[in-house]
Amino acid sequence: MSGPVLTLSGGVGGAKLVLGLSKILDGDDLVVACNTGDDFDHFGLRICPDIDSVLYALSGLSNQQRGWGRRDETWTFMSAIQDLKGPDWFNLGDGDLATHVLRSEFLRQGQSLNAVTAGLATRFGITANICPMTDDPVATVVQTPAGDLAFQHYFVREQCQPCVTGFRFDGIARARPNSQVIAALRADPKAIIIAPSNPYVSVDPILHIPGMLDSIKGANAPIVAVSPIVGGQAIKGPAAKMMSELGKDVSVLGIAQHYRDILDGLVIDHQDAHLAAEIESMGMRVHVAQTLMTNLETRVVLAQATLDFASEIAQ
Repeated sequence: MSGPVLTLSGGVGGAKLVLGLSKILDGDDLVVACNTGDDFDHFGLRICPDIDSVLYALSGLSNQQRGWGRRDETWTFMSAIQDLKGPDWFNLGDGDLATHVLRSEFLRQGQSLNAVTAGLATRFGITANICPMTDDPVATVVQTPAGDLAFQHYFVREQCQPCVTGFRFDGIARARPNSQVIAALRADPKAIIIAPSNPYVSVDPILHIPGMLDSIKGANAPIVAVSPIVGGQAIKGPAAKMMSELGKDVSVLGIAQHYRDILDGLVIDHQDAHLAAEIESMGMRVHVAQTLMTNLETRVVLAQATLDFASEIAQ
């Protein structure tokens, strides 16, 4: 196999692995399909949180302490919004705001989200191919006993507190997969990697785009995921809480069960090594590694281990 590595990624957790992969793979050898179900309009601007997490990570601009947004951020805009008693539930730093303003302007000029994302990546000095999962609008809706919530209202405004009963992806039936992602799948890819992102609201929107799953399965490449659950806990975000509320096994077993129809292999942490045999009984191979990515070195080490695991499966 001589083609690229395709990675399906959500936000912060996925961006960490993508950064590690970007230090190993050259330019177009890395294609990243980013979830856009989290995207929404705020103050008339198009906000793409997962795409931006990847852009900021690969450009060295991500805020390592906060876990989201840009480093060395200032907050003059948000302070003025608060002074004016405007909606301040979604924080927009001044530097981050510039990204959203440019994106929104380019979209208004008629550029596709894919073209805009590629242009921003170039401006940030990124050589990897960062792609939205689709150019068509898709909106993740979180279903709760009290009613449906737009994803950012659930995630940011409500701080993930409502109980989750399910999810809906508005617009998904009409969405077309990104042509560059499909091209990567047809180019004899070395591997397809599912980053350690939330399986329900970060990865499922990508997989549910009509034609995407069939194209992934038909690519004749090893499909490997890195578990976002370690020791029964989510590394970042509400994945474990969601799994519990949905009645799923909150462990790497639950992750394996969720992806069992697509995966060839699953990378799990040393803390979960005792579950390897049970996962393998589901028909997939298991690789045990340190999956906690605390710095650049651990991101690169995990990325290399994942690539090596995929190569072993392909043999």
